[in-house]
Amino acid sequence: MAKVRFIGPEPVTVPELGPERVVQPDEIVTVPDDRYDGYVCQPAAWEEIEPPADEDKDEALPLGGLGAGEAVVKKATVKKTTAAAKAEPQKED
Repeated sequence: MAKVRFIGPEPVTVPELGPERVVQPDEIVTVPDDRYDGYVCQPAAWEEIEPPADEDKDEALPLGGLGAGEAVVKKATVKKTTAAAKAEPQKED
């Protein structure tokens, strides 16, 4: 579980933390690891205190392929050829 601090000016109700759960300004709350990004992406309201553990992040990745907007970039293999190799005539068998 991860931890965040509510930095908003007034108390807010956060239903996903429990029925009618009210979070007070400057209160630190524990949130599910898979919802952590949803809190810290709102810097006007939430502040990071303790991110999820690394092994939990790997488990939270979607299985079965890439999500929308994601891409795989492969490093190209470039064969280096020297000037001497270019100038050398090819041997024929």
